Amino acid sequence: MPPDATLQRTGNRLTLNEAFDRASRQNLELATARLRRTVSQAGIRIAGQYPNPNVSFNASRDTPHESLLVDEQFDLNGKRRRRVDLARQQDALVGLDLETLARQIRRRVRAAYHNAARARSGTELQQSNLNLAQHVRDVAQARFEAGGVPQLDVLQADLEVARARTEFTVAQQHEKVAFSELNVLLNEPPDTAWNLNDPLEATPPEFTLNDLVSRAQSSNAELVHLIQELKVERSHLRVLQAERIPNVTLQGGVDLNAPAGPPDPLTGSSGGFAVGGRGAITVPVPIFSRNQGEIAQSLASSRVLEGQTAMTRRAVAGRVESVYYEWATRQTQVNLYRSALLPAVQHLLELMEESYRAGRANLLNVLDAQRNVQVARREYLDSLLALQTAFADLEEVVGVPLD
Repeated sequence: MPPDATLQRTGNRLTLNEAFDRASRQNLELATARLRRTVSQAGIRIAGQYPNPNVSFNASRDTPHESLLVDEQFDLNGKRRRRVDLARQQDALVGLDLETLARQIRRRVRAAYHNAARARSGTELQQSNLNLAQHVRDVAQARFEAGGVPQLDVLQADLEVARARTEFTVAQQHEKVAFSELNVLLNEPPDTAWNLNDPLEATPPEFTLNDLVSRAQSSNAELVHLIQELKVERSHLRVLQAERIPNVTLQGGVDLNAPAGPPDPLTGSSGGFAVGGRGAITVPVPIFSRNQGEIAQSLASSRVLEGQTAMTRRAVAGRVESVYYEWATRQTQVNLYRSALLPAVQHLLELMEESYRAGRANLLNVLDAQRNVQVARREYLDSLLALQTAFADLEEVVGVPLD
């Protein structure tokens, strides 16, 4: 692109990594998800709570007239510990959902950043096209004044300038929209101006297919989520198995104010007392229900999750292969534009301009060559955006940052 096509821009410097960091700190969707995480973390505290004791006081006309009792339930077979472990596994599952959302936001930020870079490059391209159209118009005017061409050539060149100016204005509006979408993700004011430091032409790093498949097997969001679901179900099963052993409730207290009755003929004791102790043990008898249905359901759910995990593991490898080859294809396309197509159409335009000045070509040939350059540059920018999009897809399916 010619130097005079580059627009002078002012704004805050923003690299792609800085955009990721801003989104991580400021994106409202992520902030709300983090607040939801505190709900699951509170569930760990709930699972670890001990039951409160019950205190009862009775008064009656019968003897003893009053009684004060305290009973407390005690878990056996490590039920509390297993409930806490289940709550922690459920919290880890919510944490994975948060990480998945963070990766989705990262992908959207990457796409918005490169879309903004594409829009800015499109504006610069239209500025270059406008400069080129004005240059051709000046050549046509000079040849008309010299009597070498009819005035029709000047009118055609003027029309081309008007068209280029209109496309330049439209490109500026597209650029504003693209940067507004980026600012929404970063939670910045819509009209914030950015000076993008990572150009659209920046080439993503190279990876081998085997390396990417290996990473995906341990990091893919869907696969990791299924594995954590299986851990949650296994923790739930341990809780159900522990609950087959009933809890024990211990009761202790005192009876008060039991007046003495008539003396016993044999012992001579009247049987009265002011304070007397009392104790009891309550144990449910697990005869009919021992969580048989719940345990069978949990085991069945675990088998389903194991099957889904195996199926997803293979499907993930297939998706990585598909996205990887799409990415490789886009790289080849970009390289062909850089090495062959763009230099060829540019050289053809220069030859046509020179021929037009010398009177060996007409204006339509020059305008056609000019449009070929414009189309090739536009398609080149589109291929760069497609390459960056393919890389974003690859990063998402693998499940970890790749740059």
